[in-house]
Amino acid sequence: MEYLPREQIIQALQEPFQSYVEKYGIDDIGIFEEEGQDNIYYMGYTVKKDGKTYHIHSTFRKDHEQELAPINNLWTIETDDPDGKDSTGFTSLENAFREL
Repeated sequence: MEYLPREQIIQALQEPFQSYVEKYGIDDIGIFEEEGQDNIYYMGYTVKKDGKTYHIHSTFRKDHEQELAPINNLWTIETDDPDGKDSTGFTSLENAFREL
């Protein structure tokens, strides 16, 4: 498992912003980060599309130097809708975006 600085991961996530907006008809996109328990960290995107907000993220493990390594290559879509259900297990980010 290769650990990388948080800033390096954010930069890699930001690079394709414009192409995602154009390809998937997204209204707005930004970086999503959330601290979990037991050195788990969630990182990905906050996406607005058709008046709804989604968090598309993958799971990372944080080491003692605050660097991150992906735990798996799966993506999850969470919605801000309290009645909405999370969709998990997307094997690629493109599959997750197509689901929106």
